[in-house]
Amino acid sequence: MWKRIKNFLINLLFPKYCLGCQREGDYLCEDCQATLEISSIHQKADLEELSDLYFAADYQKPLIQNVIQQFKYEPFIKELAKSLSSLIIEHFQLLDNKPDFTDFILIPAPLAKRRQRWRGFNQAEEISLNLAEFWKIPLLNGALFKIKNTLPQVELSDEERKENIKGAFICKSPEKIKGKKILLVDDVFTTGSTMTECARILKVSGAREIIGIVVARG
Repeated sequence: MWKRIKNFLINLLFPKYCLGCQREGDYLCEDCQATLEISSIHQKADLEELSDLYFAADYQKPLIQNVIQQFKYEPFIKELAKSLSSLIIEHFQLLDNKPDFTDFILIPAPLAKRRQRWRGFNQAEEISLNLAEFWKIPLLNGALFKIKNTLPQVELSDEERKENIKGAFICKSPEKIKGKKILLVDDVFTTGSTMTECARILKVSGAREIIGIVVARG
């Protein structure tokens, strides 16, 4: 009961406004979410270190880009994790040939400790929590660690991104990875530098198969 009262007071003092239409009530209202073009098809991706990649939407679409940026950058709207996760779930529900992930585990792309303290959460982990609940599969946190404080990827060219992220990750528990089939989760796939490097480390640690899952592809 106290939680409901607390949430009521927060919503009263700090009302939510839709990032699409500015209507009060939620950060992404049902009407605006319905306008998003969620992909209903999947073409197997041929990517370095990844056996496949699934994405729900096109990052170039203004509303998708705005929602993800409000999630990742100030004011850091953590609640958007649920809306973004629902886009991924909708994508899989729309597919004619739905994949079976029952024998997979979820691993979120990690953040450096300094950046996670700044943001207050790891956006890939928040999305992964919702996907783990939906698919009823394990979420393995702490398998990957980011040990290098890299420059923000958005500011760099393709080649600079690859160099920036090289050697940034380690796996501290390879015994938990060996022989596993992994869904590697992040928010956006642009050049793929971050996800490729994460997947490379997981492969070195003995992962059997790695599939990438993101909200949007740039």
